[in-house]
Amino acid sequence: MTHTFDDEYWNQIWQGDRAGSMGSGQPNPHLIQEVGDLTPGTALDAGCGAGAEAIWLAARGWRVTAADIATAALDLAAERAAAAGVVERVQWLRADLSTWEPDIRYDLVTTHYAHPAMPHLEFYDRIAAWVAPAGTLLIVGHLHRDAAGGSGAEHSHRHGGHGHDCRDEPPESASATAAAITARLDPDRWEVATAQESARTLSGDGGRDVTLYDVVVRATRRP
Repeated sequence: MTHTFDDEYWNQIWQGDRAGSMGSGQPNPHLIQEVGDLTPGTALDAGCGAGAEAIWLAARGWRVTAADIATAALDLAAERAAAAGVVERVQWLRADLSTWEPDIRYDLVTTHYAHPAMPHLEFYDRIAAWVAPAGTLLIVGHLHRDAAGGSGAEHSHRHGGHGHDCRDEPPESASATAAAITARLDPDRWEVATAQESARTLSGDGGRDVTLYDVVVRATRRP
């Protein structure tokens, strides 16, 4: 399948035979590590997929807007939120994040392996603008293959409830490095707390180990 990353592409993914496994994922461990100590407020999950991260945030007191381009993913996410008892704390929003603009700024804006139909670094610029003063930006993405040692490493969205499973490797345009992301955060406006590139292993299809190469950036907007 061609990586167009538009609504037709993502709805095909979420209505396909992989939807069940993708929709059963747990919240991203980087979210838990980076956000677990923050005081809950308003949050935007940009590219929420099946909602694992949004539901985790809502269960901890956040008021979450969870946005995704795929209606099929949002329908699954809403079912999971109902089962988790957090329906009143999450607003599910169908939106093309390459053009959509929020009416408010959020205490937390986070994204996990989102693949919008626009250049990735420009997408990170967009969502950074949606963070309120003293708020937090958390980006979790695919590490660019050169930074991962040019290994052609496998990547997975399934563990975080998003669009690909362990059989797919995202195109280079859907990856980044910590340096590339932080270089776009004006130090007069942002304090970078985390700029990390990491590898971790989980069990993939058929019980085989899959190595995930992640880039994680957390920054606080100066008041």
